[in-house]
Amino acid sequence: MDAFLERRSIGFGWGGLLKVAAALLLLGATALSLTAAEVKRSVPERIPPKRSSQIENGLGGVNTSLPRDPYIPWNRWWWTRMFDAGIKWARIGQYEDTSDISGWDWIEQKRGEFSALPELDDYVDSLADNGIIIQLQLLYGNPIYTSPAGKLPDAMAPTPASVHNRDMNLYSIFWPPKTPEQIAAFIRYTKWMVNRYRGRIRYYALWNEQDGSYWNPDSDPAEYGRLLGSFVKAVHETDPNAKLVYGGQASLSTDYARAALDACQCASGLDVFAYHTYPGGYSQNVHPESMDYGAFGPLTPKALREAVRSYPGIRSDIVFWDDEFNTLPDLPHGNDETVQEKYVTRLMLYNWANGVASWIWELINDTSSSEGDFFGIIHGMMFKPTDFTPRLVYAAIQNLDALFSDTQRDAAIEISSPDFAGIQADGGAPVLAYGFRSRKGKAVVGYWLAGHSWPHNAFVPKYVTLTLKNTGIEHPVLASVHTGEIKPLEWKAGTRDTLENVPLLDSVQAITDASYFDWPILPEAPSSLDVHLASGSARLNWEVHGDVVTGIVVERRTRNGEAWTKLSELPAGSKSFTDPQAAASGQLAYRVYALNKAGRSAYSNIARVTP
Repeated sequence: MDAFLERRSIGFGWGGLLKVAAALLLLGATALSLTAAEVKRSVPERIPPKRSSQIENGLGGVNTSLPRDPYIPWNRWWWTRMFDAGIKWARIGQYEDTSDISGWDWIEQKRGEFSALPELDDYVDSLADNGIIIQLQLLYGNPIYTSPAGKLPDAMAPTPASVHNRDMNLYSIFWPPKTPEQIAAFIRYTKWMVNRYRGRIRYYALWNEQDGSYWNPDSDPAEYGRLLGSFVKAVHETDPNAKLVYGGQASLSTDYARAALDACQCASGLDVFAYHTYPGGYSQNVHPESMDYGAFGPLTPKALREAVRSYPGIRSDIVFWDDEFNTLPDLPHGNDETVQEKYVTRLMLYNWANGVASWIWELINDTSSSEGDFFGIIHGMMFKPTDFTPRLVYAAIQNLDALFSDTQRDAAIEISSPDFAGIQADGGAPVLAYGFRSRKGKAVVGYWLAGHSWPHNAFVPKYVTLTLKNTGIEHPVLASVHTGEIKPLEWKAGTRDTLENVPLLDSVQAITDASYFDWPILPEAPSSLDVHLASGSARLNWEVHGDVVTGIVVERRTRNGEAWTKLSELPAGSKSFTDPQAAASGQLAYRVYALNKAGRSAYSNIARVTP
């Protein structure tokens, strides 16, 4: 069972606890011998990044469209950034206003005939090979079967992005399977997909927002539940190791969830229950923690989770995902990119402290759709200098992932302050503080003022006294998720648990030990790989990023499913390579990665060519 599905408190046995305790005592004895100047020199100035391959249990992931020309081409620098940021999970299968290339209407374009584009296999391989755990939403509409028209086509071509839900077009993909014949057809597609990606994809969801306007003509929990029951059975029959996700509810309605589960009769077969939170709607400035006290009126994620956990037959270890959330960096509505970066990371850590993984909407937007260039943590194509560049929130997510991935909440860590009550009374918002512990037994505390953030980073810091008990921290440092800066702190004279004049902000800060940042810094992944044929040879070009690269490795394979072979190891500054053997081969695929003394980067995008 995946680490994320493990719900034990820390995951150490007694032997492990004794080893951790001994290690902490040894660490303390060593650290006490260090001078303040030596500690300061040993601490990095900024939070070092962790790559996806270095993380086992990430805080969550991103929703992302798969690459598609012309608006989100694979050979631009955006895809590999998710690996460099330490994002561990990717939810694929939706292209906002239409289906992605994994959708039923793409896979079965002629009645009874199933096929996938070679690019789909490349995208899945790229995610899996770079350490990403994939959740695939299977989109349930195909006009060949589900259109309400009296005349159904025997073949169809997927439509480009054009309209947002509610899409009542006669041959819309948002007409779901309802009759036994339609459900049977959808199950054939489901089994084909699960069998094809067995071993690479383990999490499958029956699309999402079924309680909203993505279920034509009106949401119906019984209809969704009946389809879900067949879906769960089919996935488990095809791949017994697969995990099943209740597709993300658009609302937090406990009544809808219960009615769908009643009709499903599959509660014991669900591994994950997903829901969506957009406090304040899409763009209003509403602080994210208010989702549990007023943002949605009487509905809250906490109440929904409790209702699901108490449902008869539900697994005792059911996992919850906040499957979509974000804040629009939209100044007219009281937000900007500084607000977005604070709210997104605050919600992620708030959810993590409550045992919930968070999925950001989304990595990058297809700017031909209804959402333009707003939700992405990376700018989409607007034909501007900012195209494919990260928003401010990207670096904050990278910092948060590095600090808190592979940690679990440790209730034994006590955090208090004589200043919290007055600040909360004056500001009308709580101070939130949580203690976590890494797999190595090291403590890290995250804290922030959970109130409104205003544009232009307009917040005056407050300074507080903090008491941290049961952490094992000897040489405390303060790490800012917002800026990435790390600064040494000192315990109050005569104490080993009290810090004075510590800044309290409306963004996440962390307190940990100087020894916490002990992971190797791997290079950033090369990007923008292109390949062209010239005189019987394949000419490769790519971009290299970062300043810690010592070499570049080029790999090739001749067909899907075959192992990649190393063609060449090149000097650090190399940005091109020629493969003279291309003419003697069939269709070829290439990828590259960077090296440094600590290890290797993630792989670049895959580039194909047919001599």
